[in-house]
Amino acid sequence: MRTTTVDLAADTRAGAAGRRTIAWTAGGLTGAAALAGGLLAPPDAAQGPAQRIMYVHVPAAWVAYLAFAVVLASSVAYLVGGDLRWDRFARAGAEIGVILTAVAIATGAYWGHLVWGTWWAWDPRLVSTALLLLTYTGYLALRRAVSERTGARDGADRAVARPAAVVGVAGFLLVPVVHFSVVWWRSLHQQATMLAPERPPIDPRMGLALLLAAAAVSVAALCVLLHRVVRLERRHTAAPTERARRTAAGVG
Repeated sequence: MRTTTVDLAADTRAGAAGRRTIAWTAGGLTGAAALAGGLLAPPDAAQGPAQRIMYVHVPAAWVAYLAFAVVLASSVAYLVGGDLRWDRFARAGAEIGVILTAVAIATGAYWGHLVWGTWWAWDPRLVSTALLLLTYTGYLALRRAVSERTGARDGADRAVARPAAVVGVAGFLLVPVVHFSVVWWRSLHQQATMLAPERPPIDPRMGLALLLAAAAVSVAALCVLLHRVVRLERRHTAAPTERARRTAAGVG
């Protein structure tokens, strides 16, 4: 037992050190992206300084896609194997994705106000992104509602995990709709730039700034994901121990 305790403590220390390394990496990439986007990259010839919002807007949208992919993969893994740890990854991924999608919508609205002269347009990309946000906000609301109705602990009970996993898989169907909306329907948004089949029609300095920003947001999101999963695991591991202690002490 003593050896097992020592091994767990060593794993905990190693995990914490790894998360700190990821956090420092995210900080360094964020600084590099800020310098590249603010000083190195030139302003857009047509949009001027307003175009620099792209270095927040686009990475937020792309990493939101990745976060929802984590929800999809974790939900499938839970449905196949039944390990509740995957459910905690799905919950954390959804939380990150919702926040980043909200950031993408907010920055996009401000960008549209500066460039198009309006905060909102009934554009396919905008409407489908709003639906994506509502879908995963609903996913989190479902988890909370089931937890409150059944008394199950969100992130540690199959009564929450199974319906959430089904919604997590189905919800991802909206992601390709959002991404390809500019191709399938007439849209104010331009089509792919960095992933265009021909040579990307973007200044290399802008491309570098955008890639650094995307890397910074990706690594930061990974850091938050791991931290959130660890917090959820500690909370649900400590809860039974605390109840047992209180019972033994004759409290509650």
